Amino acid sequence: MFCHSTIIRSLIHEINYSWLGRPSNTGRARVQAAFSLLGETGAVRVLVVEDEVHLADGIRKGLEAEGFAVDVAHDGTDGLWRAREHDYDAIVLDIMLPGVNGYRVCATLRAEDNWTPVLMLTAKDGDLDEAEALDTGADDYLTKPFAHVVLVARLRALVRRGRPPRPVVLEAGDLRLDPGSRRVSRGAVEVMLTARETSLLEFLLQQAGTVVSKRDILDHVWDDDFEGDPNIVEVYVRHLRNKLDRPFARESIETVRGAGYRLDPEGG
Repeated sequence: MFCHSTIIRSLIHEINYSWLGRPSNTGRARVQAAFSLLGETGAVRVLVVEDEVHLADGIRKGLEAEGFAVDVAHDGTDGLWRAREHDYDAIVLDIMLPGVNGYRVCATLRAEDNWTPVLMLTAKDGDLDEAEALDTGADDYLTKPFAHVVLVARLRALVRRGRPPRPVVLEAGDLRLDPGSRRVSRGAVEVMLTARETSLLEFLLQQAGTVVSKRDILDHVWDDDFEGDPNIVEVYVRHLRNKLDRPFARESIETVRGAGYRLDPEGG
């Protein structure tokens, strides 16, 4: 006698959708029955923000067949409004959107303390695009074209994990970095930093009061395989001083000769 999980795998295997597939009524009923046995149906509400109407409709129908409740927005402005107004379990967010692009939508939500899991979709290719999606606060990404079963699996994984905890704000005196929104401020003044400058400041704040070497900084802010000039660290420390210290008559980053750098826990 087969166990439930064996039957379920068989049912799902029969209904292997393409990413734009349209399940039949029989297929829809069989998938809903299968996930009912798994206990995975229920009030899982997903927002799909996708400007390609045909694709958005295909995703919506496929997810509804799996037991999800789905809302759709076709531009970034409407998507951002819906994400603010409704409580979703996950958001499927395209990057190249009219109005407000997906990066901005995600970054805005994170800045507003909205930590709904975000799965980004993009037709763009390359590590930099994927890195930017994650850096703006996305939890996962998929590059088009993708299999419907992979989309569903990624969404279910995000929902199982739930909303991530709010990252702890890093502070040294009145110097403040919010890792979630990547916003930096000195007192009441917001300071604009590049992504690399922000990463360097984050590492120094995490090690506040401790001397860190150039090698430590290169390993954590760049990577283990960095083969460029290690003096690049001095260049970025100077950038931070020019933006965070000198305009405010402060000295938060100390050079410890022969050892490295130390960030003052009091902010200088």
